[in-house]
Amino acid sequence: MSDDMQVPEELKGNVFITSLSKVYGWGRKYSLWPMFFGVACCAIEFMAASAARFDTGRWGMDLARASPRQADLIVVSGTVTKKMAPKIVTLYNQMAEPKYVISMGACATGGGPFKEGYNVISGIDQFLPVDVYVPGCPPTPEALMVAYMAVHEKVFNEKINEVRWYRKDPIPEAPVPLLGGPDMIDPRHIPEISAAAAEAAAQEAAAETAGVEAVVETESAEAAVEAAAESAATSEA
Repeated sequence: MSDDMQVPEELKGNVFITSLSKVYGWGRKYSLWPMFFGVACCAIEFMAASAARFDTGRWGMDLARASPRQADLIVVSGTVTKKMAPKIVTLYNQMAEPKYVISMGACATGGGPFKEGYNVISGIDQFLPVDVYVPGCPPTPEALMVAYMAVHEKVFNEKINEVRWYRKDPIPEAPVPLLGGPDMIDPRHIPEISAAAAEAAAQEAAAETAGVEAVVETESAEAAVEAAAESAATSEA
């Protein structure tokens, strides 16, 4: 409180002066509604963290939401496969702004011990903007509590006039990856991939055409040589 502000004695200790952004952040950080997306072992630790012993209800997070429309925090825990990644991104796009992502465990963060698997994504951050990473294989419930605290800190420090939904800026959706061949494809790169494929096909067609022309020229030359030889033999006879 500024020194030049006059506050009656009977109100001192009962009046708090702060910014709207701080009130906004304080209210939101204690009302995050998580959506649980467990795909492997780390899901067990999330369930343990949601039990009474750790009391996430003190932060307003005691009930995991089953619908993305009711959630603003998604906790991705476990191994993310190529078949599951598009589903996760689709659910993320259905969540209301502002929204946050926690990558829980080594597998969700970088593929973990299954990183070299043919069907494993090496980190969900290839497709979603991750806010907090939780290390471990699997992480403990205490580690997830620390991640919650980090999200709370981020939410509290956000300024209301800088968040996207307040400014009414266009909010682009995260592109849903496509399974094309052995790997995932970012749909934003499809025009580039199509152009490269068309160019490669054109080069192949040109090479085939050049090859056919070369064969034709060779055959013509051979025929001319044979005709000349026959003509010479006829003349000698």
